[in-house]
Amino acid sequence: MSTENADAGAVLLEQNGQIAILTLSRPTALNALTWTMYQQMEKHLEKLEADDTVRALIIRGEGKAFAAGTDIQQFQGFTGEDGVAYEHTMEAIVERLYTITKPTIAAIHGYAVGAGIVIATACDLRYATPAARFGVPIARTLGNCITHKNYQHLVNAFGAMRTKEMLFTGRLLTAADAAQCGFLTAIVDEEQLMTRVTEVAQQISSLAPLTIWATKEAQKRLNAAAEAIDFDAVVARIYGSADFAEGVRAYLEKRKPNWQGR
Repeated sequence: MSTENADAGAVLLEQNGQIAILTLSRPTALNALTWTMYQQMEKHLEKLEADDTVRALIIRGEGKAFAAGTDIQQFQGFTGEDGVAYEHTMEAIVERLYTITKPTIAAIHGYAVGAGIVIATACDLRYATPAARFGVPIARTLGNCITHKNYQHLVNAFGAMRTKEMLFTGRLLTAADAAQCGFLTAIVDEEQLMTRVTEVAQQISSLAPLTIWATKEAQKRLNAAAEAIDFDAVVARIYGSADFAEGVRAYLEKRKPNWQGR
């Protein structure tokens, strides 16, 4: 994979009693995720899984957004193999979040797009502010794709029809749109977001942990069918394409991509 820029960002972990908070911290770039941030998130999730004192996990973004995807500068010079490696890395971290035995809550404000929305779909509950925006606009930005499992997470969270519309058109959904299709647990005023999410986390932490574990385990098993699907050839074709290279160049040059379908 390509070399990361100097602004690597961080994923910060804090714990308040039985509640842990992961903060995506790269506010100058709307928390666009770097390789460093992905690695830190994975390590934190491993630590939290083994920590019996943690009964609930909140994920939030610092500054003006939840997360505006993956840092696009990192995609320069990518090959099909690089794309497969990146998507597998991201998928593994998302799956670790999805399968963690602690209940997870996303506190969303601003943009939750690309990798940001996929991370949010892996959380058990999602609360957002009225101004939050959601989407996977890759058909009009980079021309890339995501893994089969991550497509499944989107379909489970939004429904098949809304997921296809979102990916086909590249448009961003409002919080009201997201709530209407069942993606959000609730819409909360921005100044009350963390208070509300913390209250929910505290309530969950006071209840029977084995009941909560069984609920998460049941959901995981209901969605296990996608594990047998081999999607790597599709990912390699997309990331190895001239269109993807053009999408990255166009984004960095701040112009509209010239798609050729090859």
